[in-house]
Amino acid sequence: MPNVYEELLKIAGNSQTFQRLMLTDAKIAQTPKKLIWTLNKAKLFRYEPVAPEDKRRRIPLLMVFAIMNRPHVLDLRPGHSFTEYMLKFGYDLYLLDWGTPGPEDSALKFDDYALEYLPRVTRKIKSVTGSDKFSMLGWCLGALISTLYASLRPNDGLKNLILLTAPLDFSDKTSSGFSRWTSNPAFDPDKIIDAFGNVPGEMVDYGAKALKPVENFIGTYLNLWDNINNPKVVESWHAMNTWVRDVIPMPGGAYRQLINEFYKQNRLMEGKLALRGEPVDLAKLTASVLTVTADVDHITPPCQSAGAVERMGSKDKEIFRVHGGHIGIMAGSGAEKTTWPHIERWLAARDT
Repeated sequence: MPNVYEELLKIAGNSQTFQRLMLTDAKIAQTPKKLIWTLNKAKLFRYEPVAPEDKRRRIPLLMVFAIMNRPHVLDLRPGHSFTEYMLKFGYDLYLLDWGTPGPEDSALKFDDYALEYLPRVTRKIKSVTGSDKFSMLGWCLGALISTLYASLRPNDGLKNLILLTAPLDFSDKTSSGFSRWTSNPAFDPDKIIDAFGNVPGEMVDYGAKALKPVENFIGTYLNLWDNINNPKVVESWHAMNTWVRDVIPMPGGAYRQLINEFYKQNRLMEGKLALRGEPVDLAKLTASVLTVTADVDHITPPCQSAGAVERMGSKDKEIFRVHGGHIGIMAGSGAEKTTWPHIERWLAARDT
């Protein structure tokens, strides 16, 4: 017969652990780096190298994350960090952190990110490194911004472009929950922007979670409780939850543009998109391209990435299909065995 008192003590202890994980933050984004540039809220960091000088790669790599989340997921925790992984292979690594927009930034658009911020960032990297070439890795909306920049400034020195779950092609209005929602004529981004200015991070976060409500609002916590005595699972969950809870607003101008010009009108693929009066033509993108898609991605399904690759002017392009979700392919337990090595090998072969 089980000892009821011991079982109650065990449940009480597990409950305390569960509460701590829910209400506290784990230490994430711990890899040493230095601030080398700022513009408005944006910051450019350079990571401290760890590989011997004779083992370092020649071409610097810039990482560009989405504008409505913090980039800490690229450096989630020691022992499970894409940043840490790439540094070990000798990459001169840079991170663009867009920062938290204030009310004064509500008019920021993709025009600003692609034609104001990124050109200045890349000039800084070239001046610091002395290299006239660089590689860029964009994830989610960071991949969209990177694609726009690469198409508009093909002669700026971008040699290699890695796109992770890139939302570029919205021709299939049923491919994701976001596409179905935004294709509804009743969905009006102006009403949200008029009410808030910038779209609250909590609203964006809720929208993403509502695409899989059972998994996000129930399943994740049940899984945590079932594994509450497994330190490996607990540490991983705590780090991811810390990142997920740290939401930031999205500039109203960029949100309006994303919904109207991309989701609703699919202007990039239709050849009708212009930023600051400059037409965006994917055929002018000449950098080598690696596009990574996630086969069960409910936020950016593979069809939103794959179709755009065919339009790109690059002669060297590849689609790498990974089993996983929008975040899991880079931050999940299997990422360091599949996605990370493929990205590293692909870049290494083009480090000239």
